[in-house]
Amino acid sequence: MENNYDDIFTHVLPAIESKKNEFVVYQYDTVTEKDIWKFCVNKKWRKKDITSLPLYQIINDILTISPAEFMTFEQIENQRTSNWFSEINQEELQLLLNPGFEEK
Repeated sequence: MENNYDDIFTHVLPAIESKKNEFVVYQYDTVTEKDIWKFCVNKKWRKKDITSLPLYQIINDILTISPAEFMTFEQIENQRTSNWFSEINQEELQLLLNPGFEEK
């Protein structure tokens, strides 16, 4: 199955590159082809089997991504995967979550 995704990615890469160039025009210079592909797989085709989708639909889905739609997805994914308490040690975390906690 993963190999099919790679084959489809390679096949539609010109459309993905076109979308990436469009994002550059809108000042989204850090967006990569892999980011756009990840968005399509995880958002657009989340509940679909893309190996059974017609090629024109896959390309249409890629070319109709709006910058706002893409950036909203990226922000949500970043919030979902970030560890907000990575710089806090265990005692600080206890104080934050349990204000009545006394250090010993």
